[in-house]
Amino acid sequence: MPGALPLGDPAPTDGLLPPQAAIGSSERRFGLYVHIPFCAVRCGYCDFNTYTATELGGGASQDQYASTARGEIALAQTVLARSGVQPRTLDTVFFGGGTPTLLDTDDLTSVLAAAIDTWGLTPGAEVTTEANPDSVTPESLMALAAAGFTRVSFGMQSVQPHVLKVLDRTHSPERVPQAVQWARDAGLAVSLDLIYGTPGESLGDWESSLDAALGYAPDHVSAYALIIEDGTKLAAQIRRGEVPEVDDDDHAEKYLLAEEKLQAAGMQWYEVSNWATSTTQRCRHNLAYWRGDDWWGVGPGAHSHVGGVRWWNVKHPSAYASRLAAGLSPAAGRETLDENTRTVEDVMLRTRLVEGIAVNRLSPSARKVIPQLIADELVDGGSAIRGTLVLTLRGRLLADAVVRKLLPED
Repeated sequence: MPGALPLGDPAPTDGLLPPQAAIGSSERRFGLYVHIPFCAVRCGYCDFNTYTATELGGGASQDQYASTARGEIALAQTVLARSGVQPRTLDTVFFGGGTPTLLDTDDLTSVLAAAIDTWGLTPGAEVTTEANPDSVTPESLMALAAAGFTRVSFGMQSVQPHVLKVLDRTHSPERVPQAVQWARDAGLAVSLDLIYGTPGESLGDWESSLDAALGYAPDHVSAYALIIEDGTKLAAQIRRGEVPEVDDDDHAEKYLLAEEKLQAAGMQWYEVSNWATSTTQRCRHNLAYWRGDDWWGVGPGAHSHVGGVRWWNVKHPSAYASRLAAGLSPAAGRETLDENTRTVEDVMLRTRLVEGIAVNRLSPSARKVIPQLIADELVDGGSAIRGTLVLTLRGRLLADAVVRKLLPED
C-alpha cells in the first residue's frame, strides 16, 4: 500500500501560503503536476499513492475525478493570487500516477484545458503524460496531441515476460513498439521507463531490454534501479524467501551496461538515471523539481512547492474529493523550508545533474572534501578546478555516498 505522508505543520483550510512564497515569485518558473491515482493492477514493487477499483472505497469515483481535479486548479489560482504570488504561465505540465491514460481521454484533455485557461502555456511548453503501453490507442494519442500534449512517457520496464511478471506489469512486450509508433504518428515525443535489478533478471535479460528500447528510437530513456519499498508485495515476497534479494553489485553492473549502450546510441546522461538524445529532449518538468522551481501538485497525495514552502494533499481520493466539495483546501500538511534545509536539498539534487553544482554553493566543510573526491575519481578534477562539481561515471554509481560527504554531519 502507499507509504505514509511526511510529518509537517497543519495546513490552513483556506490553503493560503506564508509571505515567503511570494518573494521573488515573478522570477521563478512555474509548473503543474496532475496526479491520476488509478491503476488497473497494483504493481508488486510500487508504493506510490495509487488505487485499483477495489481499493477506492466509498466516496471516490474515477468517473468524477476530472471534475474534482479541475476544482483544485480553480482553488490553486485563488490561493496563489490571495497569497501574493505573481501569476505566471506554465512552463511544464506533467500527468503522472498511477496510470493517467486509464482516465477517459476527454477527461484528461479537460483537465489540461482547465490548466491552460487558468494560467496559459509558455511558448514551447512541455506537456507530458505517463502511460502504460496497453492503456493507449492510436486515436487516444492523436486526441492527446491535438489537446496540447507534447510528450508521452511509457512504462516499458523490461522486454522479458518473466521480469514483467515479477513486477506485476500487465502489458506484453510486443505492445511497446506499437505504442511508440502510435505516439510518433501523433507527433508526440517519446520517453521509455526501464527498471533494472528485478529478482531473476540476468545481465543478458537487461541487455535485451536495452537493445529493444533503443531499437524503438526513443527521445528519452529513464533507467531506474529497482528499490524494494517496505509494505509492498515484492518486499513481502523477498522476506518470505519467494524471490531473491536485490544485489548492489548487480545494480552497478547493469548501470554500467546502460551507460555504455545508451551513450553508443547517441544518448547523453543529464541526471544519474536519465538520458536524452539532445538537450531539448530532457524532461524539463523533472529538471524543475531538481532545480527547486515552483510547481503546484493537483490530486490526492500530490506535493507542491512554491518559494520554499512545500505542502502535500490528503492521500485518499475520497478524502480529497470531500475537501474540495466542501470548499476547503485538500492540503494535509506543509513545511516552510529554512535556509539550511534548502541548501541541503540543493546539494542532494543538483549533484546528480550533468551540469553539477557550483563549488561556491557548497559549505566550507564540503569544499574541504573535494580533493579527496577527485583522488577517488568520484568527481571530475578539471571541472572542480573551474568551479563546478560534476560526477564521473564512478561517481554516478556512488552518487549517494558523494552527497553524504558533501553534507554537514549532524
